[in-house]
Amino acid sequence: MSGRSDSSNATLVTPSLLREWPLPAPGQDKYSRGSVLVIGGARATPGAALLAGVTALRAGAGKLTLAVAESASVQLGVALPECGSIGLPETAEGSVKPELDRISSYLDKVDTILVGPGLDDLDLAGQLLAALLEREASGAGQSGGNPDGRGGPAVVLDAYALGALVRLEDQVDPWRGRLILTPNPTEAGVLLGRDADDLEKDLAEISERFDAVVSCQGLIAQPAGLHAEEPELWKIGTGYGGLGTSGSGDVLSGAIAGLRARGTSSAQAACWGTHLHASAADRLASRLGPLGFLARELADELPALMLELSV
Repeated sequence: MSGRSDSSNATLVTPSLLREWPLPAPGQDKYSRGSVLVIGGARATPGAALLAGVTALRAGAGKLTLAVAESASVQLGVALPECGSIGLPETAEGSVKPELDRISSYLDKVDTILVGPGLDDLDLAGQLLAALLEREASGAGQSGGNPDGRGGPAVVLDAYALGALVRLEDQVDPWRGRLILTPNPTEAGVLLGRDADDLEKDLAEISERFDAVVSCQGLIAQPAGLHAEEPELWKIGTGYGGLGTSGSGDVLSGAIAGLRARGTSSAQAACWGTHLHASAADRLASRLGPLGFLARELADELPALMLELSV
């Protein structure tokens, strides 16, 4: 895989590069394509979890479970009959409580956990992450493995889960080496504790601090030690401004989670997912114009794009 960008130290992600870095074979059934658990979806924002879940399936994941506020779970299960839908305890305002009993058995079985889409309370999101980390630190959920060589499922964090992560940096060891972070530039600044003004350097710093693959604004950073002796950086060279629309980030995190569940490495999932997200915007922009397409329409473009990159 070669092709450094002329304007940066990043490798440019092109269709040729992706064809040389093929996705795992689809397998013969849904179990061989991996499972995703999305934890999010407060009463006021269930659509974020729905967008992420739909996209995970469009990216080829075999099984999907949405764990959302109880008052929204039935509606989401009807809206997306292909998923399992679990109602989580919630506050009077409809925010998800940090209680894991109803999803404990799922946490032991899934290939990828995506936390964040539709969470709407930063303190409760922090308590939720702390509960997940404490469970892992106690030895639960460590029987599996993944292509990055670390036990347990991959963990993708988005939205409020990213802001909550900063407060838990000294507790994040159980997830190191299997974390994927999908911040926007503002959330990258929160992770850094300062403004993100040089994304290439800033994402490399975040990646090293959390031992995580990071995708932000078309840049993907991988720390040293996962699959290379040195940190690595990739850059997406496509994508329209129409990606700056409500729900677009949920689609990106869902695409990465779905690809990761299929058996890719974290870096491959992030590079493929970020490229597909941007290329889907290109397709929509060519048909509808550069602005005004909807985030949910991005997910529908993924299967055809993946097919084109497989030949």
